[in-house]
Formats: sequence, structure tokens, C-alpha cells
Amino acid sequence: MNNTITVSREPLEWSLFGLRLGVFLVLFVWVLDKFLNPGHTAAVFQAFYAVSDLSTTITYLLGVVQGLIVLSFLVGFQKRWATLLILLMHFLSTVTPMARYFNPFEGANLLFFAAWPMLAAIVALYLLREFDTKFSLGK
Repeated sequence: MNNTITVSREPLEWSLFGLRLGVFLVLFVWVLDKFLNPGHTAAVFQAFYAVSDLSTTITYLLGVVQGLIVLSFLVGFQKRWATLLILLMHFLSTVTPMARYFNPFEGANLLFFAAWPMLAAIVALYLLREFDTKFSLGK
């Protein structure tokens, strides 16, 4: 009895590209937020990371660095490292507001739960990165 499963690469590649594109869209908006509303980034860092007085210059610098990582992730450049950095960034932003998960129906806390499926998608992209070749430099 043969237990080998054969999977067509084409649907897998398109599925992984869809996940990569979806994650990119969310992260790209986060990058834009750093440039268009640096005060929001400062407020987030103060509320969740205990970093007060984050300057606009530092916020812009964070936006540039994060933007380069996010673009590398999108195009598949240095896929292992770009995806790992995306995974670490999103993991931290998912677990940092842990107290919000214990009061899901208070304020906008329910929105924080959307981070978990995105985290799962990034884990899948990291684990399956060698198959994520559609529109990717890291074939």
C-alpha cells in the first residue's frame, strides 16, 4: 500500500501567493500609518511597549526599516530572513496586548483576535517558503 500523496504545485503556489499578498497588504498599511500618522505609532508604542516620547524621526525610521522588510517579503527577496522577521514582528504585536484577549467584548478588543489567523498564515508561509515561488525572486 502506497501512502504517498501527490499535490499539484500550481494550486499550492497560488495559495501561498494569496497568503503572502494578504499579509503584505496588512503590513503595508502599518508602514503607511507610520508616515501618515506618526502620532498613532507613538501612542501604540507607549500603550503596548512602554516606550514614551517616540519622536517623529524615529517613527519614520521604523517605517523605512519595516517597509524594506515588508517589500522584501512581498517579492520573495531573502525569503527565509524576510519571512522570519515578519513572523517575529507580527508575533510580538500579537502577544503584547495579551490583556485585551481576556476582555474580548470590552471596547474594540475583539479586533485583536484577527491577529491570530494572520499569525498562522505567516507561520505557514515560513514553513512552506520553498514552495512559495509565484511572483517571487527567491525561487
